[in-house]
Amino acid sequence: MSRYHDWNLKTRMCWARWILAPATLITLGAFASGCAKQQAAPPPRPPVPVVVGTVTQKTMPVEVTAVGNVEAISTISIRAQVPGEVQDVHFKEGDFVTKGRVLLTIDPRPYDAALAQAKAALARDKATGMYNRAQAQRYKTLFDQGVVPAQQVDSYTSAADASDAIVHADEAAVKTAELNLEYCTIKSPIDGRTGTIMVKPGNLVKVADVPIVIINQVNPIYVNFTVPQQYWPDIKEHVDRGALHVMATIPQDPGPPIQGTLTFVDNIVDSTTGSIHLRGTFENSRNRLWPGLYVNVLLTLSEQPNATVVPAHSIVTTLQGSYVYVVRANNTVEQRAVVPTRTIDADTVVEKGLQPGETVVTDGQVNLVPGAKVEVKNGNAGPTDKAADRPADQQAGAADPSTGKSTRPKAQ
Repeated sequence: MSRYHDWNLKTRMCWARWILAPATLITLGAFASGCAKQQAAPPPRPPVPVVVGTVTQKTMPVEVTAVGNVEAISTISIRAQVPGEVQDVHFKEGDFVTKGRVLLTIDPRPYDAALAQAKAALARDKATGMYNRAQAQRYKTLFDQGVVPAQQVDSYTSAADASDAIVHADEAAVKTAELNLEYCTIKSPIDGRTGTIMVKPGNLVKVADVPIVIINQVNPIYVNFTVPQQYWPDIKEHVDRGALHVMATIPQDPGPPIQGTLTFVDNIVDSTTGSIHLRGTFENSRNRLWPGLYVNVLLTLSEQPNATVVPAHSIVTTLQGSYVYVVRANNTVEQRAVVPTRTIDADTVVEKGLQPGETVVTDGQVNLVPGAKVEVKNGNAGPTDKAADRPADQQAGAADPSTGKSTRPKAQ
């Protein structure tokens, strides 16, 4: 009985060792892992490489952008003023023609004959008129001598007056015939560019028929555009003093912008769109602007002195608003809310949120979080204004650096 008991006890102890051994190993492993975690601290996050720029203060133009449409300063539809056969066309489609240049010739022979006939009738009636006037004078002399009655004098005098009227009518007929003959030669009334020719030599044309050709005067030339009515006070203030400057840029054209002046402001605001129709006049000696072309228009209203300006790429825009990353003196960044107004070239005017001299991140914002360490890659020494160390809410309250004229946000 005791031997069996001893054997059973040894067996139980053996099984206990097999059961407790794995649990002990797990516990020891967990303990060792915990110690390792407490002893090994996480490595510090390396500085984020960024490119920075400086907040500056300078004079910036107040501008309005719009899409404009080019319009010829004058459009002439050439039509026939006398019927007849087109004898010759003296230009090609698309030619530049000067004022007075012969464009077409209509067969003049019928009008030459009509002029000759009118001149012949005038000569005949002049002879008759001279005879009737001489007769009236003779009978007036005889009447004074008491030879003939007054009735005959009145008859010849009336015939002479009628002959004079017929002569005047013949003279008008001659002028009409000469004018019709002149209309057979069609000349350009303006300097301009010709379009498609609608008739060819041998075609018959009628008076006031379809235009034979359309000529557009393209130098100078107009650009029509509209701006929202909110800019009317600024436009009125400056247009009364003198012409405002307008600049037109042609899409996909590598050439420089074209300079012009504002020459027309409509006398009514479009009630359906709330916009004002404006027109600029441009010199077009190189024919870069063409009727019907759409261009980008930039209207300069005034200049804002002492505007706070940052590089345009430094501003991050989200649904919640716009912000920039300001680099502190210790090379950490602070996320700062800003109020941008307008962008001109590579500069953005900021109304609130920044002070001149502060340093902002212009490239690398996607890898930043507030308080992150940065490494400047463009050689900028870092912040030059100790105000960057103050909290953002304190800076925003005193960050309206503009001392010039207050402007509304301008369209870009």
